[in-house]
Amino acid sequence: MNNDTQPERVNYLAVVSVLLGTFLGNLDSSIANVALPTIAHNLSRGAADTVWVVTAYQLAVAVSVLPLAALGEMLGFKRVFLWGVVLFTLASVGCTAASTLPVLVAARALQGIGGACMSTIVPALLRQVYPPRLVGRGIALLGLTVALSAALGPTVAAGILSVAGWRWLFAVNVPLGVFGLFLASAMLPPGVPNAARRFDYAGATLSALAIALVILGVGGLGAGEGQSGDACLHALPVIEIALGCVAGFALIRHQRGRAAPLVPLDLLRIPILALSSVTSICSYVAQTLAYLALPFMLQHQFARSATTTGLLVTPWPLVIVFVAPLAGRLSDRRAPGLIGGIGLGIMTAGLCLLIGLPASPSNVDIAWRVAVCGIGFGFFQTPNNRIMLTSAPHERSGAAGGLMTMARMIGLSLGAALAAVAFGVYGQGGALVALVGAAASALLGVVAGVVRVVKTR
Repeated sequence: MNNDTQPERVNYLAVVSVLLGTFLGNLDSSIANVALPTIAHNLSRGAADTVWVVTAYQLAVAVSVLPLAALGEMLGFKRVFLWGVVLFTLASVGCTAASTLPVLVAARALQGIGGACMSTIVPALLRQVYPPRLVGRGIALLGLTVALSAALGPTVAAGILSVAGWRWLFAVNVPLGVFGLFLASAMLPPGVPNAARRFDYAGATLSALAIALVILGVGGLGAGEGQSGDACLHALPVIEIALGCVAGFALIRHQRGRAAPLVPLDLLRIPILALSSVTSICSYVAQTLAYLALPFMLQHQFARSATTTGLLVTPWPLVIVFVAPLAGRLSDRRAPGLIGGIGLGIMTAGLCLLIGLPASPSNVDIAWRVAVCGIGFGFFQTPNNRIMLTSAPHERSGAAGGLMTMARMIGLSLGAALAAVAFGVYGQGGALVALVGAAASALLGVVAGVVRVVKTR
């Protein structure tokens, strides 16, 4: 829907309603991390069991992305988004009232599905709300919202826990969810359902199996590093990844030849979209490797405290808050592929600068290098997402949004797996190896970006 004819007030209130859902969904993906020790003590469970409070949310988001993108195209994006807000809010009530860990984990899984409804559909809604010539600004606000929620997550959690119990981490979602529901209901443009399309239940099942098995396997690789025990337990993550790959292969065969497949193979046949997906995966692999490597390097190699380490890593997401709007405006006026390529090049340079830190760096030496990485990622992310969203046919906006989310999930999972391998093989020296891998992945993304610019021209 082109909304050049809509009143400007409706546009911005609709944007606020969409970004509020995005903010809540992304905030809750990390806000519970800080509270895990408190939850474990309060519910009398071990740390390993309590980690499922975080894992259940992330897993539910991952397995829901592709089916929800398809549902958005079938039933209308607004309807699926509103369902997500309702489910997220009700699940937050369940988290608040949970008296046992299994109930809390189940509520978190439902909360993850609600969060996935909101985050997967958001790019398509922004494409409806913004006129085509300004869609880059909408994507920039989306990037800003994600970066802001990532930066604020630990701080908000620490602030709430300093004055109230862990249940309030979830209770605060309820009034915000209700407000967001009423605002979105009134302000979002009505969807256009595709009644002719049928939901692919077999594809959704294979998709969920493939993604869940691979993510569980990757998590098992990281959890098993440095532990002794039954060889079968160590082999389990490898078996899970292998089974996930088998399910993924079956899914691709099942989807081949479909006009609007659950897995957007039709979109990946568009060269610029396929190359943008590759650059997105490379960027998130690089970011994840750096995020996991820097705390170990700062604390073990440079003897920084945990508090100082947190402050030194904060410039990365913080600068994105300021860079994303500028990148969005530039991508509306200039070639977004070129801007994104320059951004990824800056990120690569920042990672190389971190690798070349002096033997005894000051906090300023570290912080400005981390900020360079964040500036580069901010200039890359918004133009790249703009290309991915606007290169797809309008009726496949939901699938394009799902592809954006899947590229991020693949990058995060692959980055975590590579970091686990680096630390498993090199011990504490794995931090430097992981940073080298991050720079190499970012450089690979630059190469893909150059190919994309050449093909575009």
